[in-house]
Amino acid sequence: MDIPFIGQAGKAVKKKMKHALKFVKKAGRRVVLHLYRIETKLVPVQKNIVIFESNMGRNYTGNPRCIYEEMVKQGLDKKFRCYVMLDDVSTYVPGNAKKLRRTRTMYFLIMGIAGTWVSDSRMPNYIIKRKGVHYIQTWHGTPLKKLALDMDSVNMAGETDIEKYKEKFYKNTRTWDYLISQNHFSTEVFKSAFAFDKTMLEIGYPRNDILFSGNNKEYIADLKKKMGLPLDKKVILYAPTWRDNEYYEKGAYKFNQALDFDLFRKKLGDDYVCIVKYHYLVKETLDWSAYQGFVYKYDMCEDIANLYLVSDLLITDYSSVMFDYSVLKRPMLFFAYDLEDYKDNLRGFYFDFLKEAPGPITRTTKELIDSIVNYKAEEFSEKYEAFHNKYNHLDDGSASQKVVQLIQDMNK
Repeated sequence: MDIPFIGQAGKAVKKKMKHALKFVKKAGRRVVLHLYRIETKLVPVQKNIVIFESNMGRNYTGNPRCIYEEMVKQGLDKKFRCYVMLDDVSTYVPGNAKKLRRTRTMYFLIMGIAGTWVSDSRMPNYIIKRKGVHYIQTWHGTPLKKLALDMDSVNMAGETDIEKYKEKFYKNTRTWDYLISQNHFSTEVFKSAFAFDKTMLEIGYPRNDILFSGNNKEYIADLKKKMGLPLDKKVILYAPTWRDNEYYEKGAYKFNQALDFDLFRKKLGDDYVCIVKYHYLVKETLDWSAYQGFVYKYDMCEDIANLYLVSDLLITDYSSVMFDYSVLKRPMLFFAYDLEDYKDNLRGFYFDFLKEAPGPITRTTKELIDSIVNYKAEEFSEKYEAFHNKYNHLDDGSASQKVVQLIQDMNK
């Protein structure tokens, strides 16, 4: 709010009014939270209300989206009252779900009475899990890097005390009733990292169902046309993870530009285009106009499953996209320019990345380009098959249906 005061006295008044406005806003939040707590004690849980949230409301993607859209496909969005929690309510959501702005008044009203929660990230600590509420935690990836209670240190924005971080994480995981696992490996890691001892759903990831139904020439060609991608060039998907210690503020991480895009375009531009996909925690406004016609940038709101389907190969680092992409059995290359620092100082790994990675691991842009140009699938076929069998043995295209059936069974 702009307050047009003039002079020194005016500046002092303006400063006081700004403080007053902040107080009113804070008081308003306190009132809403107080009423929310009263609601959770007085108003019964409504079994037919189901809420869906992806990436703490930042977008409409991933496992929660696919579960909800399976409900739409089955017509269950008419039987249940569905709500999608979002920061941006202009986001398109199909079916009969109502979109609610996260952490606003209606959000608290519905969270206070919803009978089923479907989320892929942690809920805020002030949200109360009531008796009678079923919480399906879908999570958002098979882990390479250490998670939660298994971490030895924390270097994230707003998080530096590892014991407090673990305490908050542990308190949050106590609210989960069901946890989806992509594979047996994840099941064992989740038990440790989340101290999870309730119902594990070993069913593969709902977000990967489309990689079975949509993996055909007609569907992929249609996607490319809709996305404005050329049909006469191969498509590289570059999807790196975020770095815990590279950020602007809490929840806003930097995009590390270690890849030399000038050299990338010079050597590969005749035959390839490159899709750049940020991690949902990365908040950058980068100007890619200098690479028009070569770099296509899709932000966190674009569901990455479509990007998997239109791409001919994946370049990543330590991101869990590798576990989903291997469903397609297409080439994967790893641009691990900071491998030792990431592994030894930031997170640590659950398995021997150098040994298991089913593709070339490179440290420089030149090495990466050489690996793309000279890639031979037969050189990695044995490692790829082992990787696929270990991490995709449960993915079969039916995970969303299984979760929807669970939601129906819970609410009979």
